[in-house]
Amino acid sequence: MDVDTKPASPFRTRAEKAQEREQKRDAVLTAAVRMFNARGFHATSLDDVAASLGISKPTIYHYLGNKEQVLIECVTRGLEPLRIAAEQAQNEEGRGIDRLRRFLIAYARTNMDDFGRCMVRTGDELLSPASAAEIRARKSEIDKTLRALIADGIADGTIAPVDVKMSAFAIAGALNWPARWHDPSGPTGPQDIAVALVDTLIGGLAPRPPV
Repeated sequence: MDVDTKPASPFRTRAEKAQEREQKRDAVLTAAVRMFNARGFHATSLDDVAASLGISKPTIYHYLGNKEQVLIECVTRGLEPLRIAAEQAQNEEGRGIDRLRRFLIAYARTNMDDFGRCMVRTGDELLSPASAAEIRARKSEIDKTLRALIADGIADGTIAPVDVKMSAFAIAGALNWPARWHDPSGPTGPQDIAVALVDTLIGGLAPRPPV
């Protein structure tokens, strides 16, 4: 036997412990967000979430905190892909209408996953005033990007001279609605739905020749 060979340690490394902790947090959040979406926030208890995972409620407190903190984390995870998509859309080059289309497809797809669905469905009344203000501020940044992309398209002539604010409201409303009606087990996937919806909306923004 090589005297320099060390036996494998039975103890987890710091990195392994951190990874395990993150996996457990993810499992709790996924179980919670699916219950929030299916039953509603008020009709779901942390006892329900804990029971679905075979753990105790104090374990959820340990990893995430109380019920509102769990909801805030779910909403934050729903907003993060939108923040990334908004940042990419702002920094990339190309025609305004093309940049808008790419952003909107990402927006629509996000609203149909578990966390995006929860983000859309979560009203301010479910949160404390401080938490509600924080979430509103994050959503406002997404709205600002949407308006800026529409304005860019108007400026370069790829979008008709529409009312930017009203157009942004109409688009966001249309793309938020699948969070309530899309069936994840249905025959049409989020990508196909997103493309179909966005292309319909984009068609309404395209310039038209004068009559």
